Amino acid sequence: MSLSDILGSAISGLAASQAGLRTVSNNIANVGTPGYAREATTLSTGVTAGRVSGVITGEPQRVADRFLEANAYRRASDVGKANIESTYQDRLQALLGAPGAESGLPARLDAISASAIAMSASQASAQTAGAFVGNVEDAINSMQQMSLDVAGLKADADAEVKAGVDTINGLLTRIHDLNGTVAQQTALGNSAAGVLDQRMSALEMLSGMVKVTIRDQLDGRVSIDTASGAVLLDKQLRQLTYPNGGTGVAQAAYAPIDIRFANADGSPGALTGERLDSTAAGGTIGGLIDLRDNVLPGFSEKLGVLFSGVARTLNAASNAGTAVPVPAQLSGRSTGLTATDRLGFSGAAVFSVVGADGKLVAKTSVDFAALGAGATVATAAAAINTGLAGAGTASFTGGKLVLTATGAGNGVAVTQDAANPSDRAGSGFSQYFGLNDLIQSNDSTLVPSGLAASDPSGISNGQPADIVLRDASGRTLAAHGLTGSVGPTMGDVISELNASPLGGFGKFALDGKGRVAFAANPGVLGAALNVNSDSTDRFGTGRSFSSLAGLSGATSGLAMAQVRPDIRANAALLPLAKVETGVAVGANAVGAKDLRGALGFSNQLSAAVDFGKDGTVTTAAIAQSLIGNAGASSARATASLTDATTRREDAVSRRDNYSGVNIDEELSQMVILQNSYSASARVISTASAMYDTLLAMIR
Repeated sequence: MSLSDILGSAISGLAASQAGLRTVSNNIANVGTPGYAREATTLSTGVTAGRVSGVITGEPQRVADRFLEANAYRRASDVGKANIESTYQDRLQALLGAPGAESGLPARLDAISASAIAMSASQASAQTAGAFVGNVEDAINSMQQMSLDVAGLKADADAEVKAGVDTINGLLTRIHDLNGTVAQQTALGNSAAGVLDQRMSALEMLSGMVKVTIRDQLDGRVSIDTASGAVLLDKQLRQLTYPNGGTGVAQAAYAPIDIRFANADGSPGALTGERLDSTAAGGTIGGLIDLRDNVLPGFSEKLGVLFSGVARTLNAASNAGTAVPVPAQLSGRSTGLTATDRLGFSGAAVFSVVGADGKLVAKTSVDFAALGAGATVATAAAAINTGLAGAGTASFTGGKLVLTATGAGNGVAVTQDAANPSDRAGSGFSQYFGLNDLIQSNDSTLVPSGLAASDPSGISNGQPADIVLRDASGRTLAAHGLTGSVGPTMGDVISELNASPLGGFGKFALDGKGRVAFAANPGVLGAALNVNSDSTDRFGTGRSFSSLAGLSGATSGLAMAQVRPDIRANAALLPLAKVETGVAVGANAVGAKDLRGALGFSNQLSAAVDFGKDGTVTTAAIAQSLIGNAGASSARATASLTDATTRREDAVSRRDNYSGVNIDEELSQMVILQNSYSASARVISTASAMYDTLLAMIR
């Protein structure tokens, strides 16, 4: 080897040591920089004319394992979803109040039972009746406020979805730009380590927002797909759009997040045909969608079921009694029926007119079954009028039944026949029509409709009901705009639903109480129906199809519920007495100190109620389920967050142990490089001395 070759090899070694020292210094300087992966100088053997000639120094390369990085991305998605779910579940749990708190919903419901028992005791007074009415009102107010708070949580979740979409768009744009820089530097043979670090940090942030699959490309770029396979980024930038999102107002249904190609200026362009519309999106966005579309609406529905149980039990007791003095008029709620509708009652009820002195003025027992199979609501009203013979009148208009006593000071009451009580869809005559309700609501019948397959549905074209079926993840499986196009009856409505896209996922049927039931196919367990909008109005009665069909807890009537205004103003009007129907006209039928109806309130509160798809259980059981599930869900969310955080920390630790900077290792490498530098310098010094010797010999 010539001296020139020796000198060239030594100089290349010197350059390699200097490059290595620069890399080590850079590593040490970035030891605390988040997302920084250590660099290593690449060296290769120089070969000239088939002979080794020093070392070739390449660009510093980033030391990283793509599999460890991919695992960290997956764990970031799990933490993002678990964190948002835990936060909202804690907020939801806080709405119910701490266990034992006087302001909590459990305490409100317990107070109703306690005050009902107190009313039926021997020391009952106007004060105990007032306390009972106040407790009922407090419970309704508490449930209404909770419903509003849950709606507020939905609006907050939607606002965070909108903010998350904006964040994702910014990250996709940044990653797309970094992709271009990486590809350019790679093509030029330059180091892209710093840009790769920035891209890794952006990818980790993106993974926390939405679950993604990241694939390395040959030119150094990365492509990004969602967990469901939708493309977010390849060589062309995509952007997400969320129309009408983040309005701050809870909605019945929300638009999906569309994926669009980006225009040259980075703005959203044409649709790609792919979207994010369910919890399968993963990450923070998936968690928010699940909360907004599944968890919170599910809680609201259960709250509606709880209210309907409280209303039905208390109204059953209220309609079984009467106030003293007996009220001059009983005005019912809108039932959704018309005068020509099938009556549909079995059993009998006694209609009494009572004087101001408590003596019976007139009475009539109407056996509804005896009226015949073709009896209508108008037939029943006529039978009442005939039986009372002018002492009282019954009128039915606009879906409402009104009973009025004629004669000054007289009142009217309805009592179930003791041996053969009236019944339609599980409610007595007075309760079905809401003649003496304690709890009222302007947007619900508060009882099952009892409509049969042969009854007219009242749905007409131009008054659609938009029904959506979603799976357990919140993804829309099918939707249908119900228009009554198959035929005019409820049976025709069921046929239309079964023939619609919804029918491909289960079977619709009308149960014995007039409620529309949906049984999902085995492959779509966990699917739930939602009514996005309903403009139907059954024959102008103000009752929509969904409210009569009982499709969701949203139609329970909680939003507009109240204690009957006259009772709220004067608790003495609470129906705590019972009319004696077995006495003759002119005899005492009711007494001022009669509290037999008070016991009915406490008894009814412990009675089982048929809630259709929610089973036949007591109101207390529904309340326990609501409260218990909320607590359990909050605990599970907290545990999931802890587990997800632990797994992410482990994944990040493994990644950083491989690619992170270790001071001791870098200092050790620095010593090696310094020694290498010294060795190369000595070779240069020796080669220089040899040159001097040769020159001296020539001279």
